[in-house]
Amino acid sequence: MRLSDLQSKKIVSVTSGRNMGNIIDCDVRSDGNIESLITSQGKTIFSLNRESDTRIFWNDITKIGEDVILVKKD
Repeated sequence: MRLSDLQSKKIVSVTSGRNMGNIIDCDVRSDGNIESLITSQGKTIFSLNRESDTRIFWNDITKIGEDVILVKKD
């Protein structure tokens, strides 16, 4: 699976049901595995303020579906 495939999916918290935003980036370990996904709530490509970005660790992902990624995070 490619990062571009993940970017088209919505991120939803299984505990609160809240939309966590869109994937804008990821952190990759030296072995090539994804460590975490970085999500953002409605920013434009020209926005430089990354303080409101959320990091979702790979271990927090419970299910990757066809249209949505479910995570254990509020």
